[in-house]
Amino acid sequence: MGNEVLDAVRALLPAIGERAAAADEDRRIPESTIGELAGAGVFRMLQPARHGGLEHHPADFYRVVREISAVCCSTGWVASVLGVHPWQLGLFPRRAQDDVWGEDPDTRISSSYAPVGRLTPVDGGYELTGRWSFSSGCEHAGWALLGALVVGAEGRPVDFLTVLVPRRDYRIEDVWDVVGLRGTASNDILVDTVFVPAHRVLRNYEQAQLRGPGQQVNQGPLYRLPFGTVFTSAITAPVIGAVSGGYASYVSLMKERVRLSLGGGRFAEDPFAQVAIARAASDIDATVLQMDRNLRELYELAEAGKDIPVELRLRARRDQVRGTERAVAAIDLLFKTAGGTSLRRGNPVERAWRDAHAGSVHVANDVERALAMYGRGAFGLTVEDNLV
Repeated sequence: MGNEVLDAVRALLPAIGERAAAADEDRRIPESTIGELAGAGVFRMLQPARHGGLEHHPADFYRVVREISAVCCSTGWVASVLGVHPWQLGLFPRRAQDDVWGEDPDTRISSSYAPVGRLTPVDGGYELTGRWSFSSGCEHAGWALLGALVVGAEGRPVDFLTVLVPRRDYRIEDVWDVVGLRGTASNDILVDTVFVPAHRVLRNYEQAQLRGPGQQVNQGPLYRLPFGTVFTSAITAPVIGAVSGGYASYVSLMKERVRLSLGGGRFAEDPFAQVAIARAASDIDATVLQMDRNLRELYELAEAGKDIPVELRLRARRDQVRGTERAVAAIDLLFKTAGGTSLRRGNPVERAWRDAHAGSVHVANDVERALAMYGRGAFGLTVEDNLV
């Protein structure tokens, strides 16, 4: 399958880029942009075919995300997280998928996975209460995936679940006023004692073990990939895209610049600037090449019906967080060498710098923790983590 979605998205990029400053200022992506991305098929790329999805290779999806993020990282971030959730819903029981997409296959889902919700078992399911932060793009979604703990009789957590909740059962509180990724409108979701039927929950342990009820109905290789790779890549891809866009803007802006200090002369003739560009470009390329390699190896194994070794899962996680780390280092270098030019609020390099740093603090980009897991595995020690 060719990446026809990418072709459609590329036609939208100039207009999305023109709206980037407004999205940053307004703290939300315009509804018109969301509609355009939906029309291009972005949100259906990882959606099951039985519900009108395209079931694209994940590497194709992340390429689309990177190119959107290069012109507006907030838009790319929202496209990425709203676009990856159909994949996860494909792991839920058939009834849950039908609940969301039965009447409208374009229904979108946001998330907040921190296990801050409280689930109390009741007849036929659970009662849910809680408040979740950082639900990117929630205003553009009709459902939410929320992390919650099942509380036992003694008040202690006994299980960690992801629950699926319709828009009518929660409210959104506008709290998003931040330094970077301002347009993502990653607001809070509040739930006050609502019923969640048993078919709308997914055990995180089963998900991490690559087994779940959704795989009985969605049998393609896409749904046999680890959450710890598919979701975390959706967090790194926008950061890489933002930095690649910042790099392109840097080269364009600085190519004709004439220094007013340090002896004057054209900036492009400065060997230190030339080295900075080479380092940044190499780091950006390395992130893309490693992520694509890992995704393709994982997909090939899933396609062949083979088990995915923990060594590959750990390597994919290692390279994902290093991808974010390399991308941030690249934009830091460009921001510094651009001098005072990079300080002007709203210029593409400055916005890429803010957005990349904002994306880097997501829990999926916890570099040291992920690298320590890889090191444990390399030493033959047991690694237990839901994000592998």
